[in-house]
Amino acid sequence: MSVENYKNFGASNDQYVSQFGNKGSLPLPPGKKLTIVTCMDARLDPAAHLGIHEGDAHVIRNAGGVAKEALRSIIISQQLLGTREIALFHHTDCGMLTFTTPQLQEKLKTAYPHAANEAESIDFLPFPNLEQSVKDDVAYLKNHPLVLKETTITGWVYEVETGKVKQVV
Repeated sequence: MSVENYKNFGASNDQYVSQFGNKGSLPLPPGKKLTIVTCMDARLDPAAHLGIHEGDAHVIRNAGGVAKEALRSIIISQQLLGTREIALFHHTDCGMLTFTTPQLQEKLKTAYPHAANEAESIDFLPFPNLEQSVKDDVAYLKNHPLVLKETTITGWVYEVETGKVKQVV
């Protein structure tokens, strides 16, 4: 079955453009000097639950909101665009809590035997404990030699059941 959400993009964009205002004049560096690292989960809307707006922050999303995978973007954000604060968010009911890398590798090797080597080469970076994963990711960033030492780094859990955020680190 084919999914064709793209067919609505033009009409949706027309509506957005009609309310665009002067957003085209926002400066390239984020106004709050903030980088948010969070999960790609469609239930998370950092702008809504943190009260940020276009131009305020860089929002880096990946499966799990994993710092290691976000590092390239964090370095660019800091070195070229002046961000000095990182807020890392993981969330309850995250898919990254539900599997191990070997399990997903086996699934891929079964589905794509011709790509078994590629499947074996990927660490999917799942985590078994939500709060510990936040602590580990914050420690990773604080100890990374390419993350600015003066960076304020905090770690949070977003509760998908209630919309609340809780600071862990």
